[in-house]
Amino acid sequence: MFRHKGKGRTYSHNLKLASILSTVAGIVNISGVLSVHTLTTNVTGHFAFFSEQLFLENYSMAFTYLYYILFFLSGAFVSGLIMEWASKYRSHNSYIIPISLEIGVMLSISLTCFLAPEWYQTYPSVIASALLFSMGLQNALVTKVSQSVVRTTHLTGLFTDLGIELSQLLLYKENSVYKAIRRSIFLKTMIISGFFLGGMLGGLGYQHFQLKILLLPVVMLLGALWYDRLLFRYYHLKRKFSDSTPK
Repeated sequence: MFRHKGKGRTYSHNLKLASILSTVAGIVNISGVLSVHTLTTNVTGHFAFFSEQLFLENYSMAFTYLYYILFFLSGAFVSGLIMEWASKYRSHNSYIIPISLEIGVMLSISLTCFLAPEWYQTYPSVIASALLFSMGLQNALVTKVSQSVVRTTHLTGLFTDLGIELSQLLLYKENSVYKAIRRSIFLKTMIISGFFLGGMLGGLGYQHFQLKILLLPVVMLLGALWYDRLLFRYYHLKRKFSDSTPK
């Protein structure tokens, strides 16, 4: 689901990618809201707060929201830079570094909470900035891999596209077009459901584990990498065995 691009990428790849990473984003988002009262998967609201604080002449708070925006941007920049550099050298593992960085950020936060459970209350902006950076990494990765078909960290555009496609179901009756629209609707529904599921799991887990709940998306991302690697080896061995079989 990470490795395939272009014509080699299937609907199934996008569906798996959307389901897992939207759930990760849902967990991260609710963790940020409950711990530091900040949205940590998108920057739309931060622009509004930035403008509000400038209007109120509260410049220190305004620049805090600006930092949040820039951290999300820097995460997307780093992820895009790594993947472009890797694709230039025809590497099929370009996704590993951004996901590893995302895992590292969330693992660092959760492990620090084991050592100092209340530290995030002292440095809330650090937590928010780190999580926004990790979601910038993820959103750029998913956008690049799926060629902008899948986005997992915010839902505004998804609901807009979903509304448009639901209206198209009433107008297009050709079997091929109708089927394509239904598949697209199902994909977006899975992303929305994954985000909602992640929010529920993250909210319930936060009540007992606080930011240690970020270990859950860490495990999910590691599992996704392992699964992708396992499938690659399976198909590689299958192809190798088929080529060596006498015809």
